[in-house]
Amino acid sequence: MEKGIIILVLQLVYVPVLTLRTIFMVRNKCKISAVFGFLESAIYIFGLALVLKGEKNIYSMVIYALGFGLGICLGGFIENKIGIGNVAITVNMKNKNESLITQLREMGFHITIFEGMGVDGKRYQFDILTSRHKEEELLELIKAYEPNAFIISFEPRKYKERTSLRLK
Repeated sequence: MEKGIIILVLQLVYVPVLTLRTIFMVRNKCKISAVFGFLESAIYIFGLALVLKGEKNIYSMVIYALGFGLGICLGGFIENKIGIGNVAITVNMKNKNESLITQLREMGFHITIFEGMGVDGKRYQFDILTSRHKEEELLELIKAYEPNAFIISFEPRKYKERTSLRLK
């Protein structure tokens, strides 16, 4: 039983570390990714050794697999809480909504507005770049002012910030 708990805990540490290493690698942050890679491999070797040494029972293997699955959920939860990186939000709507624009700017969001022509007439597009941990706040604000707005959220891979307008 004690061995099973150790295996489960190791997996609940190992998989979130694996998740974070992968995310930092994708975001081109190699140094921190290497640190997570070192931790990941050390935990992996220790955990696998526990599962494979001595009697190889199905109980240890099932706990190992269960811990992996739970670790994926935990890793995703941690990554969402940390909110690594930035997000680009594109908002399309029929009205320019000056009060929304004012509110966004007062809250520190950087917004660029475009006017275009859609199937049903004039449309306005807002382009907003913000940190990921402010995404939900931004989306809720937009929905409060423009409940029918069409919103696209994506993570930009590369961009060049103006030094005078750093994201908060």
